[in-house]
Amino acid sequence: MLLGFGLPVSGSWATPANCGHIARRAEALGYASLWTFQRLLSPVEGDGDHPTLAPQYRSVHDPLAVLAYVAGQTSRVRLGVAVVNMPYYAPILLAKQLTTIDHLSGGRLDVGLGIGWLGPELEAVGRTTERRGARADDYLRCLRSLWTDEIVDYEGEFHRVPRSRVEPKPLQQPHPPVLLGGGADAALRRAGRSADGWISSSQADLRRIDRSIETVRRGAIDAGRDAGALRFVCRGVVKVRTSERAPLVGSLDDIRADLSDLGAQGVTETFVDLNFDPEIGSPDADAGASMQRAEEILEALAPDG
Repeated sequence: MLLGFGLPVSGSWATPANCGHIARRAEALGYASLWTFQRLLSPVEGDGDHPTLAPQYRSVHDPLAVLAYVAGQTSRVRLGVAVVNMPYYAPILLAKQLTTIDHLSGGRLDVGLGIGWLGPELEAVGRTTERRGARADDYLRCLRSLWTDEIVDYEGEFHRVPRSRVEPKPLQQPHPPVLLGGGADAALRRAGRSADGWISSSQADLRRIDRSIETVRRGAIDAGRDAGALRFVCRGVVKVRTSERAPLVGSLDDIRADLSDLGAQGVTETFVDLNFDPEIGSPDADAGASMQRAEEILEALAPDG
């Protein structure tokens, strides 16, 4: 199982200097990938269905801008976003942004896509939850047309691109790997039939992640695809603690054992994400202390360590 690391994008430790330092250090230590995530806003009072979000969601940098920033400071490590939400962008805009990052990184981009779940964010971008699945299917077809067709002339149920040239094309051919998020069965099956793999959320039950992986694989098999070629990426919400124990929460030895268990369940890559530890990824956390703890964990869990 490959091991990646989440860049500092949330809270007080998410500074340009820290992003660059973590990116360079992770690459030197042999990590396979670096990852970001997206959050546009954090409701003050909650929205009924979703309560006010945890502190680590209050102050989050744009995930694509951060990847572009570290692309020029690294040379080997892959760069991934887990995830950006398709409803927040027109396909042509997202295709252009992702293609540019693919070129800036020398073809090291992994694209994680979602359909969105936070009501106030969807409202802020002028979208709803209506027919999100059908819209996602159409979006993916449009995105691939933009990336692969010499002359793009796309007419879908929800998206239209008039006859035109869209260049440059991605450096990775036919396009950067596309990984889908989501935990519902419909989302898992979509990942199997339409994508290069699946990314788990921060709320995934890591004791039973093999069940989600099997659903993705069944979706691929039902679509006549090679399930063995799929990637399964786990967001590893790591919290180093002496008095708590849960998957990826506990001592460093506990966490190493949990990482091995994820590999045994079929996960092909896990990235250590400290942004979701409120003692590190909160805007109220001490930035210097957060960075010191992050560097200790980065070195302790390094693949070559």
